Amino acid sequence: MRMRLPTLLVVGCGDVGVRVLQLLVPRWRVLALTSSPGRMQALRELGAVPVLGDLDDASSLWRVGALADRVLHLAPPPNQGRTDPRTSHLLRALARGGRVQRLVYGSTTGVYGDCGGAAFDESRTVAPATDRAHRRVHAEAQVRSFGRQTGCRVTLLRIPGIYASNRVGGHPRDRLLRGTPALVAAEDAYTNHIHADDLARACVAALLRGAPQRVLHACDDTDLLMGDYFDLAADLCGLPRPPRITRDQAAQQMSPMQLSFMGESRRLANERLKRELKLRLRYPTVREGLSHG
Repeated sequence: MRMRLPTLLVVGCGDVGVRVLQLLVPRWRVLALTSSPGRMQALRELGAVPVLGDLDDASSLWRVGALADRVLHLAPPPNQGRTDPRTSHLLRALARGGRVQRLVYGSTTGVYGDCGGAAFDESRTVAPATDRAHRRVHAEAQVRSFGRQTGCRVTLLRIPGIYASNRVGGHPRDRLLRGTPALVAAEDAYTNHIHADDLARACVAALLRGAPQRVLHACDDTDLLMGDYFDLAADLCGLPRPPRITRDQAAQQMSPMQLSFMGESRRLANERLKRELKLRLRYPTVREGLSHG
């Protein structure tokens, strides 16, 4: 008797979602939600079953709740406001279908705001400082409520900066080539990272082994100030190290979004990721990941 393949719906099938596809196909039946008819053939070529639907249009999601046992939600919130109606639309559709048993949501470590360089685990209370972070906190709350109300096993992955040489805009080389400065050491912030391949593996591990209502830091073991990270990347790429400037100078030269990232300093513990999901990082620090390419 042939066993039925596990069925996964990927919502937000961008770079990381595609890496998940490559890990699971053909051992799983993987569906990928897309709002673009023009992308359906590309998803088929990757081995996925494309599903047409738009998270901004709740009526287009009428059938997604009955399609899969597991859902990987990697779609970002809208670019404005303090709430995430996209996640609201998706969860209502999943609740109507009543089939999903596991849901993994890709959030952001930005929900903690600035922690002044403190080291901490997932028990720390969130303190969002931007509308972008508030949208993620709202999405997290909805997902956890969905889990409590339906019995679905929900896992939240709080994700820091994602990098990989083959990820668009996802390698520090791009910033170094632009000559973007870093902060002087005395005013610098700690930053956290995860290689895109390790993040895809973390998503799969969470779909298999994630405990219900659990939050995990999906980050590597790196413990570096942001400027030191870019210095390391420059040395490994054979490029000049970035110039260092003060925060006052940065305020005159950089965009508000760049400044917001530089203004949030935190050092995340990842023991849950490794212990509970039994994940062994291929790139435990950025040195290994950047050296790989």
